[in-house]
Amino acid sequence: MAITDVLVPQLSESISEATLLTWKKKPGSMVVADEILIEIETDKVVLEVPAPASGLLSEIIKGDSSLVASGEVIARIDSEGKATKSAAADEGASKVPAAAASTPAATPTSATSAGIASPAAAKILADKGMSSAVIDGSGRGGRVTKADAMSAQPAAATPSSVSAAPAAAGAPKPSMPSLGQSLDGRVEQRVPMSRLRSRIAERLLQSQQENAILTTFNEVNMQGIIDLRNRYKDKFEKEHGVKLGFMSFFVKAAVAALKRYPVLNASIDGKDIIYHGYFDIGIAVGSPRGLVVPILRNADQLTLAEVEKNIADFGKRAGEGKLGIDEMTGGTFSISNGGVFGSMLSTPIINPPQAAILGVHATKDRAVVENGQIVIRPMNYLAMSYDHRIIDGREAVLGLVAMKEALEDPQRLLLEI
Repeated sequence: MAITDVLVPQLSESISEATLLTWKKKPGSMVVADEILIEIETDKVVLEVPAPASGLLSEIIKGDSSLVASGEVIARIDSEGKATKSAAADEGASKVPAAAASTPAATPTSATSAGIASPAAAKILADKGMSSAVIDGSGRGGRVTKADAMSAQPAAATPSSVSAAPAAAGAPKPSMPSLGQSLDGRVEQRVPMSRLRSRIAERLLQSQQENAILTTFNEVNMQGIIDLRNRYKDKFEKEHGVKLGFMSFFVKAAVAALKRYPVLNASIDGKDIIYHGYFDIGIAVGSPRGLVVPILRNADQLTLAEVEKNIADFGKRAGEGKLGIDEMTGGTFSISNGGVFGSMLSTPIINPPQAAILGVHATKDRAVVENGQIVIRPMNYLAMSYDHRIIDGREAVLGLVAMKEALEDPQRLLLEI
């Protein structure tokens, strides 16, 4: 017997424990090396735990929803074991080739990834009320990819078949109640907060209670950026392989203002003010499990193309739950873009221990006055919340004006003047 332990991945120093979600395999099932066995939720990210070896999942030591720590043994794999009859029946013929499913002495190498969904695909299928077992996966070994899940069309379903779908092997527990599926009656459903959602709530309350938050506003005429973008967007995408959006300009404008007013890039530690000589900009990104803020390290040293590539990558991996803990640790200033959801104006909450955050919103044609005349211009309202304990109104207002001026004359950003 050759036993391999399945361990909890190394967590960051700031995270003492995590929560196991739902096991995708049952004890007695055959698994393939690198096949995802379970996901672990921390207060920052969701981590996948792959099988360290092929073989029989001989023992699950920590069950669903258990609290675990770094390096803890949560299961064991016997590389010389054989699947039990009950486990083979539970897995179903769709999980392995028909020949292997009917052979009690199936070896680890005969198992495949057929019918196994990636985390992103599993979420999409759960929302559709579908099981990965009915999808022909295009991924390696028949693994169901996000693209497979998005293109899958559910058959006409009865209420009972819809409610049973999330319980299928490999599908996650629904993050939101499906109250709309009720046919009659006044329905309520109690759902415990995820660890990530609980942490978000904790940090928001901490920010509101510990910071003296004040918000200053300004408006920006985006015509200069729109003209520049329209002129070069096709060449930019051809050259760099990424679209030229607005966020890279907002990041560069923020960095330019932070250089002029360093206290906006500072943080508080007890009774000390820490002035950071670098610019690590947090970009708020929505994910299926809640808001996350990955960090653009050394944003002042990145080109517009590099900023756009990083932001696109953050968005993609946030949706798939692939962001690492180290990618969301730190940060000296944050930007939240509610405009992608149509927000006109908001007051963003500071991400502690940072001292300020910029909120950008939807760009809309609005009537404004120029030289005594009413004209139509593409306007964006900026909002910067700041910690009044260390940032005075003067620095906050002038900092936001500096961002406005840089955005309205984007050539200055390119020339760094």
